Amino acid sequence: MRGDALGALHGIPISIKDLEMSKGIRSTSGSLPFKDRIPDEDSIVVERVKAAGAIILGKTNTPEFGHRGTTENLLGEPCRNPWNTARTPGGSSGGAAAGLAAGLSAISTGSDGGGSIRIPASFCGLYGIKPTQGRVPRYAGRSAPIIVNQLGQSGPITRTVRDAAILLQELAGWDARDPGSLRDTPGDYLAALDRDISGLTIGWSPDFGYAAVDPEVVDLCSSAARVFEGMGCSVSDGGFAIESPQEPFRVIFASNTYASSGYLLHERPDELTDYFREAMEHGATLTAADYARALGAIVGLKAQFDAFFESHDLLLSPTMAVPAFEIEQHPTTIGGQEVDPFFGYLPFTYPINAIGHTAASVPCGFSSDGMPIGLHIVGRMGDEETVLAASAAFERAMPWADKRPTVS
Repeated sequence: MRGDALGALHGIPISIKDLEMSKGIRSTSGSLPFKDRIPDEDSIVVERVKAAGAIILGKTNTPEFGHRGTTENLLGEPCRNPWNTARTPGGSSGGAAAGLAAGLSAISTGSDGGGSIRIPASFCGLYGIKPTQGRVPRYAGRSAPIIVNQLGQSGPITRTVRDAAILLQELAGWDARDPGSLRDTPGDYLAALDRDISGLTIGWSPDFGYAAVDPEVVDLCSSAARVFEGMGCSVSDGGFAIESPQEPFRVIFASNTYASSGYLLHERPDELTDYFREAMEHGATLTAADYARALGAIVGLKAQFDAFFESHDLLLSPTMAVPAFEIEQHPTTIGGQEVDPFFGYLPFTYPINAIGHTAASVPCGFSSDGMPIGLHIVGRMGDEETVLAASAAFERAMPWADKRPTVS
């Protein structure tokens, strides 16, 4: 009415993951010791959401400090999947995905330190993109300890690829409060949606060379990968195979956790979830040599991915090794193989956090018992535009936004 310019998200109802600090709004990080915390400043993500004109409806549930691929904490009941409320929506952005799939908001923010955008996007039939490491600045407030952010990135979880591009355009860009944020100018993410993807060279891997995967998931995602051939892309089994990076990732993850929150282990151990306490206890046992060796292993992992991307534009895989499972029933066997219950169901997501590349999960169908399954699209470092272009092309070929759970 005043004739002012409107932000790209003007009037859009949005939810904010509860790992983001929000001025004047309770921000718990899913942790009982912080159940009544009300910050006096916003995170950069919240600042940019407000500046774009979105209307914040509230905060969404997360496991304690985002340290799990499912969403349970000591603040309340477990988070549930709208497609089947006996099942998990995934995590750690489980509340964001469950709320969005159930129709509680139009768009949502998540964050991803080991798959935490892509896991719930896959489990809840939504689109989620993890930006390149540093693309969206992280800032937890003046009082937060300064710990290097090697793994975590904030980003969108949405119903459509276009919604994700709009939100990412607003969130991306350097900020001096995060020295690790990227200084280059973000791409034009909306323009990328209409890009012709014919001619792209795409590799398909059903298992990254080491993962145990549900055969139904492999079959469905393999068929989805072949859809790109009909759009003029070259799709092949690129022979991509790595050794499991689980141990070096666990060392870095646990060390950083203990460095930032170890005081809780000593001061308030009885108020912590078992999984968060165990992560910090493990972090407390690690040495500088352990950390150095883990960093060296990740350098080697990056080199393997870089070699693959010298001859490929994208890498496709399943997003998750299984469809969403019952709450607190983390699989210990997948496809007849024993797996680690913490890492076994997400073998494709955390390696991408370790190397810093961008990656997305697109809905590509449903399991025989009606649970959503996602296809993982991994791009080069800094190349969100190609991932978005491929995602949009796939969405046009196999639209999903009209598919809603009964709890919506």
